[in-house]
Amino acid sequence: MLIRPIPSTGEAMPVIGLGTWRAFDAGAGEAARRPLREVLRLLFDAGGRMIDSSPMYGRAEAVTGELLAEMEARMRAFLAAQLLRTEGIDLMQIHNLVDWRTHLATLRRMKEEGRVRYIGITHYTTGALPELARILASEPGIDFVQLGYSLATRAPESEVLPTAAARGVAVIANRPLERGDLFRRVRGRPLPDWAREFDGASWAQLFLKYLLGEPAVTCVIPATGDPEHMKDDLGAGFGKLPDARQRQQIRELWDGL
Repeated sequence: MLIRPIPSTGEAMPVIGLGTWRAFDAGAGEAARRPLREVLRLLFDAGGRMIDSSPMYGRAEAVTGELLAEMEARMRAFLAAQLLRTEGIDLMQIHNLVDWRTHLATLRRMKEEGRVRYIGITHYTTGALPELARILASEPGIDFVQLGYSLATRAPESEVLPTAAARGVAVIANRPLERGDLFRRVRGRPLPDWAREFDGASWAQLFLKYLLGEPAVTCVIPATGDPEHMKDDLGAGFGKLPDARQRQQIRELWDGL
């Protein structure tokens, strides 16, 4: 899988990760757990590492932890969490900038003490993007920013992504497929032949490769509990990525639908 360096350390991060919101909010039965276990196996076998979860995702965080323990796969994962009080978290994030000044001071202490490796901030709304950019520009020591970014939500391109790149902050793109809304817009339409120029074999891969064609993006984390969807998503992390001309071609295609 393609990798990008985490700017603050140079540590290699595979470009396709996994979001667990909704998808891993599952019961204890084997029928519910089996596909989730397979999703994790596929992620690791493809070289992926990033898994994002939160106590605000229902049971998703607990289920993820239980499956990783069962699979003896904790060391293969890069765990990103949001205001957890759990040991062994790689990245601790302030969810939706809630009381961020207080929490950022706490996270800085935790990082200094070696209790977390990286710290970050998140928000999912476009209205919060100016504040995200302002915080990144003014607050030192932030390693990651997580935000909603997709072909349908391109607002991060105007300010936050350039600021993150200038400040050496890694970017995690969540909701890259807009909870499936992107697929509804292209339903029944054939994938354009020119997607092969950047090794795009499906609409999912075109959508994800568009984001990865932006150098400021470190990792995208589509959320899924479906192994077939995971296989498809992972394919976006291999082969060529669209260049500036091809990304413009993708934008024009999308805007013309």
